[in-house]
Amino acid sequence: MKRNILIFVPIAILFCAIGVYFGMQRHTPASPESAAVASLLAQEMPDASGKASSLSQWKGKPLVVNFWATWCAPCVEEMPELNALQTEIAAKNIQVVGIGIDSADNIAKFADKYKISYPLYVAGTGATALLRQFGNQSGGLPFTVLIGSDGQVKKMYLGSIKFDELRKDLALL
Repeated sequence: MKRNILIFVPIAILFCAIGVYFGMQRHTPASPESAAVASLLAQEMPDASGKASSLSQWKGKPLVVNFWATWCAPCVEEMPELNALQTEIAAKNIQVVGIGIDSADNIAKFADKYKISYPLYVAGTGATALLRQFGNQSGGLPFTVLIGSDGQVKKMYLGSIKFDELRKDLALL
């Protein structure tokens, strides 16, 4: 028994020392959300008018990214307030971006009918993969992601936006 203790104690001490060494290293892996932001900004999607646009143009800018669909009643309900919010926050250099999970035709008609002033992109069903990368495994809509100018996700909102809460969160950027 004493012999086993004499063997295992030094081994345990060695493993503790190794654990302390690696624990003190300053390596911080990228969060899944930052990988999702990088993936989003690497996308090229048609806008509501059908023109292909690179989402990389929004890199380095605070963003309110709203995933929505024309067939989603809560999405449609919050669009006028998002539109008003864009006007309100434009002076702060914050951009609202809509990612539509719908057909290009439906999004174009919607944008024209409701006079949406912020960019709407057509992701179609491919947006479901983006939703999952942000942690929205169920694919629920509306889904909004607040991204800081540093490319980090600051907050995610699943379901209808509480605009008072969003405004408070935007003030912290």
